[in-house]
Amino acid sequence: MNRIIRRRIQAEKRRVERRLERAVEVNADGPVLAATNIHYELADKTKAIAHGGIGAVHRLVNKLGLAARINTALPLLKVHAPYFESDHVLNIAYNALCGGRTLDDIELRRNDRVFLDALGAASIPDPTTAGDFCRRFSAEHIEALMGAINETRIDVWKRHPTLTSETARIDADGTLIETHGECKQGMDITYEGKWGYSTLLVSLANTAEPLFIYNRSGNRPSHEGAIGYFDKAIALCRKAGFKDILLRGDTDFSLTAAFDHWHDDKVRFIFGNDANATMKAWAGSAPDDMYKELQREAERALETKPRARPENVKQRIVVERGFEDIRLKGEDVVDFEYRPGKCKHTYRVVAVRKNLSHEKGELVLFEEVRYFFYITNDRTLSCDEVVREANDRCNQENLIEQLKNGARSLHAPVNTLNANWAYMVMASLAWSLKAWVALTLPIHPRWRERHVEEQNKLLRMDFRTFLAAFINVPCQILRSGRQLIFRLLAWNPWQHVFFRFADTT
Repeated sequence: MNRIIRRRIQAEKRRVERRLERAVEVNADGPVLAATNIHYELADKTKAIAHGGIGAVHRLVNKLGLAARINTALPLLKVHAPYFESDHVLNIAYNALCGGRTLDDIELRRNDRVFLDALGAASIPDPTTAGDFCRRFSAEHIEALMGAINETRIDVWKRHPTLTSETARIDADGTLIETHGECKQGMDITYEGKWGYSTLLVSLANTAEPLFIYNRSGNRPSHEGAIGYFDKAIALCRKAGFKDILLRGDTDFSLTAAFDHWHDDKVRFIFGNDANATMKAWAGSAPDDMYKELQREAERALETKPRARPENVKQRIVVERGFEDIRLKGEDVVDFEYRPGKCKHTYRVVAVRKNLSHEKGELVLFEEVRYFFYITNDRTLSCDEVVREANDRCNQENLIEQLKNGARSLHAPVNTLNANWAYMVMASLAWSLKAWVALTLPIHPRWRERHVEEQNKLLRMDFRTFLAAFINVPCQILRSGRQLIFRLLAWNPWQHVFFRFADTT
């Protein structure tokens, strides 16, 4: 960032801060939202767009060579008239990145000549053409597209100074994609009684990136195909330079047929395990002195005087109205050795014993003990750490939520299973681009602590917040000589980070 831009950002920040400080003074003049004499005009010479950040993201795409990889991997079009495969893929990804909620939203940007000028395009594919492109995909083509994206992902990971020195935590989970159409090929009734698709997501928890997406009929189990995609994710992370890999999943992904394979391949795993009769019998017969109290991470971190907690309104109402309630009284852990029927090796099981109290009003009805089990090949972690790792996998639910309702990529807008699968992969690229912006953000040694904090905030930022801070930035578009200039027209608190990113692409 040059000195002039830095001074302007700092000056604008000071103006905003002074204005907000004055705003807390006593006001006797009436409501502050007092503008009345409002009228609109249409600019003649000034050209601007609402999505000014798209230029910096597109420049990153070009720098990483993503478009070239997509065109090489996808031989879908015999004639490029005028669009290449990468134009179609990026068109769908950029639609999500600009806040588009459906394929029809592409039409808004297709008719915005300033937006087209900003990307150097005469036109972009219309919504119907985008849907037709999705229908061209076979399963092999979708795998090739994910491979091209993941090759680029490796380049991004290698640019980060410390990422590949961490443990690669690979999570898997299934999610239901409900559809309301009646003619979507491959749809079926889910276990919830809804029509739709059952989609598998394999992600890297370190960066919350979707590595692989697998779309299936709605009646398929969530773990179907998981072993193959786990193996692909392991190979991807090892190619990037990760030395330590940890697989995580709930009980549906405790796939004992693959345990020996992963164990022999020096891959660690922690999965939830069904409470079968053998495990419950062992945990129930273990003497109490073998158990120790489970210490949650929040309890360990709380070393100062605890703050006063607000009133638990929900619990008060439950007691007052005499509702039946189950209260957790304590948690204990113990571990033991166990060999699943499909395995040659013996693995470690951590059992969590939850002591529960069934209550009605202030009356205790009876006490109950429930067991939860986690199976792992890691014998270096404590029982508490095993439980903590397993519970941290729940952060993938946040990623699924962001892909569903933030980027709107886990949806089924087209009419076949593979077309919807292809759409999910292309639209999810918008979320990956957000992660890549964060991972390629430069960190200067002088301000290392602050820059690392900003990078982590950006990486964990909600998609809609990212759009407001980085993409939906009003910009004037100018052409000067051979340069296309994006001139920002408004300030926001993330502008200094935006310029730091833009200077590197």
